Amino acid sequence: MTDFNNPFANLSSSGLPPGEPSPAKPAEPPPKPKSRGRVDILRNTAGRGGKTVTVVKSFVGIGLPEKEKLAAQMQEVCGTGGTVKEGRIEIQGDKRAEVAKILTEAGFKPVFAGG
Repeated sequence: MTDFNNPFANLSSSGLPPGEPSPAKPAEPPPKPKSRGRVDILRNTAGRGGKTVTVVKSFVGIGLPEKEKLAAQMQEVCGTGGTVKEGRIEIQGDKRAEVAKILTEAGFKPVFAGG
């Protein structure tokens, strides 16, 4: 069957440089991590003999093992002691900035509350 309507039917590709492959589909950006909720960061001295403690509270949807893991990471970065009590993480000293950075990296939205 002869194609009379195709003006390129008699052309040959010999002697031509190889064509460039079609551009690849651009890579999709990695999905934005879902926020795990707001947590409050407080500086507290009441009932502690005047010593300052950074308290992180208002966690939603995480259990004790993950809180303990976060507390251990905070203690290591801050170079201080700390504990998990009554669903809160307590870190010795005024370490709000360091704690906020760790929580942000973990997907939480830290909010400085109180004094």
